[in-house]
Amino acid sequence: MSVLIKFLFEGLPVRGMLVRLSDGWQEVLRRRQTIGEHPAEVRALLGEMSAAAVLMQANIKFNGALVLQMQGDGPVKLAVAEVQPDLAFRATAKVVGEVPAGAQLEAMLNVHGQGRCAITLDPKDRLPGQQPYQGVVPLHGDQREPLQQVQQVLEHYMLQSEQLDTRLVLAANDEVAAGLLIQRMPVQGEGNLEGGPGRRNEDDIGLSEHFNRIAMLAATLTREELLALPPEQILHRLFWEETLRVFEPTAQATPRFACTCSRERVRNMLRGLGREESDSLIAERGEVEVGCEFCGLQYRFDAVDVGEMFTPVQDQPPGPAAVQ
Repeated sequence: MSVLIKFLFEGLPVRGMLVRLSDGWQEVLRRRQTIGEHPAEVRALLGEMSAAAVLMQANIKFNGALVLQMQGDGPVKLAVAEVQPDLAFRATAKVVGEVPAGAQLEAMLNVHGQGRCAITLDPKDRLPGQQPYQGVVPLHGDQREPLQQVQQVLEHYMLQSEQLDTRLVLAANDEVAAGLLIQRMPVQGEGNLEGGPGRRNEDDIGLSEHFNRIAMLAATLTREELLALPPEQILHRLFWEETLRVFEPTAQATPRFACTCSRERVRNMLRGLGREESDSLIAERGEVEVGCEFCGLQYRFDAVDVGEMFTPVQDQPPGPAAVQ
């Protein structure tokens, strides 16, 4: 069963989270098989992105969708993981070429140095004129060195956007997608014992002795351990000398697979294409068929359905049953 565990280091300005996606991640892969299975390297990429996106959504408690997206100029054109406020997640990728065996980010997404990572926060209840927030970073470091792992890209993103030291450990196979996040707590906020008047988050980048020590411990976690060991055993193995306050996971904060596609959303998309384009599809194929890239569900519309989409709704006089 999928689980998310949050914890604090007592008396220290450091917090952490551990996520383990099992049944939900397996459902993502099962649904993908109905469309066409991705190569193993792409499945691992999407698993790590899914675990990371769940950790980031749970970390910020945002009332809207968090979308982690990587796009580039390699055989993987696009990879997306999306997480809702209740930690429902989905993921997909667009593969346009052959993915080399054992390929990392550079060979999949950043062959010519044009790869980008974007994190979008899309509010659930947008105000008039409000646009989603998006932060974008390249898939290379400050010295233009290619970043080969998802965790390296996201650690770099957090330094750029939040000015917070962050350590991530991510791993995924066809059974489990998992991640560990360790983060220095921001200066502002209750419980930060090191913040002083006039200090800013960026003032402490790389300088927190406590964070650096705990991050080094986290970095000893191997891929095999992260995928195989129960969360409680991982925390004990890494931090047995630290005093942890571990919060019990709740049913409301349990990650799970869920897709937000619907027939009405597809109808709106077809309306956006216009009557002429929809009619041409009907003439060519006899129906319009649209498949969801996330869950594999197929939506079909015949000529009558398309006609109804573009027929204005007329006001009808009330029938006898409506007369009071």
